[in-house]
Amino acid sequence: MRIDPFIVMILGLAGLGIVLPAQGTVLEVVSVLVQVGIVALFFLYGARLSTGEVVHGLKVWRVHAVIVVSTFVLFPLLGLALSPLAPALVSQQLLAALVFVCLVPSTVQSSVAFTSIAGGDRAIAVVAASVSSLLGVFLTPLLVALMLGGDVHVDARAVLRIIGLLLLPFLAGQVARRWLRPWLLRHDVGLRRFDRSTVLLVVYAGFSRGTNADVWQVLDWTDGLVVAAVCVALLAVSSAVCWFAGRRFGRGAQVAVYFCGTNKSLAAGLPMASVLFSAATFPLMILPLMVYHQLQLIVGSVIATRLSADGRSVTP
Repeated sequence: MRIDPFIVMILGLAGLGIVLPAQGTVLEVVSVLVQVGIVALFFLYGARLSTGEVVHGLKVWRVHAVIVVSTFVLFPLLGLALSPLAPALVSQQLLAALVFVCLVPSTVQSSVAFTSIAGGDRAIAVVAASVSSLLGVFLTPLLVALMLGGDVHVDARAVLRIIGLLLLPFLAGQVARRWLRPWLLRHDVGLRRFDRSTVLLVVYAGFSRGTNADVWQVLDWTDGLVVAAVCVALLAVSSAVCWFAGRRFGRGAQVAVYFCGTNKSLAAGLPMASVLFSAATFPLMILPLMVYHQLQLIVGSVIATRLSADGRSVTP
């Protein structure tokens, strides 16, 4: 039940962006580094994905269908169900940020890690999380346009930027995997540190822009309570649905469905938000995603440990 150190670092960089924001030339340099880091991040995601795991994972397409439906159908429907919150409990802008949590793809690293710890089918988790990220390149902007059309304008240029930042580097990494695999295995720890450093840089740049635009004046402590409560509710509903929907496929697949179907990607959500939302609204739009990410790590670690220790299907 400990707080993930990575989340502590994220909060620290967010605070630094509020207290000591990058401005002028420094902000321009940081923004360039962010773009380069995101491209490299998704190139490495592609290079790490084993072709053998892809072939094995695709054989169980019904399992993947359940995960895709959870990520891009169930969650958006839950997002629609949040509409009564505004303006009674939250502002329209914060409601949009809560809905955005429901529209991003599943995460890769924690889904695979938790599935492995719990004794689930790792191959299914690897393929499902990767497929979710690829589908998210197209579906997340589409869903944002449909559900948040009044808050953001999504055009072909935004979609092409997301493709250039996420999809093309991922595919290039898959092509280069045959030559890079030995190097990737030798530097796995260092590459994971690079992954996290890129996310931290995105957070600092985004919060710096928000501070420069005075975005924090619209928030108070009650907003934080509402965000936390909504994130708990989203995780609880999706957990129940995914756990019972995965029962028909056997324990290994059930575990993969649970983690891949309930997790949301901070690594993919942050660059998407940086493209889809203005610099002034970006920090507010990612706050609920950061809360949900920490929550899924806490709950996921507990569930994975229980499943690993028990060795049987245990209801979360």
